[in-house]
Amino acid sequence: MTIRRLKTYTGSQGYVYQYYFVGKRPAAVSGAKGSDANEYIFDVTSDRKLTYAVSIFLPHQIVAGWAEAHGRPLVDSEQYAAVKMRLFRAFDELEEVQTQGRQLLIDLQSLEESLATLGVE
Repeated sequence: MTIRRLKTYTGSQGYVYQYYFVGKRPAAVSGAKGSDANEYIFDVTSDRKLTYAVSIFLPHQIVAGWAEAHGRPLVDSEQYAAVKMRLFRAFDELEEVQTQGRQLLIDLQSLEESLATLGVE
């Protein structure tokens, strides 16, 4: 039996989200250049009644582009941190995460911004 740590985040829209990390798996992203990615899955609720999955895709090509630009690879914990920052951005920016933010893609610009916010160079 897996025990997951439920975390809380208050978004700028006024909703209080509870979420936990479910896992990571290889995935293909349709319509994205270089379609191989890692899919990070979170279970999310904003009302404690309905829980839904939010998938965040981090394409391998984007990670490779960041590594080339910075001269070093991103370690797993840095990738996870960028993914979590993308989840938080969805909580802050989207009116309805359940309907508008179930599948989120990280591009190079958002990866750079997330990691810069965290002080990762």
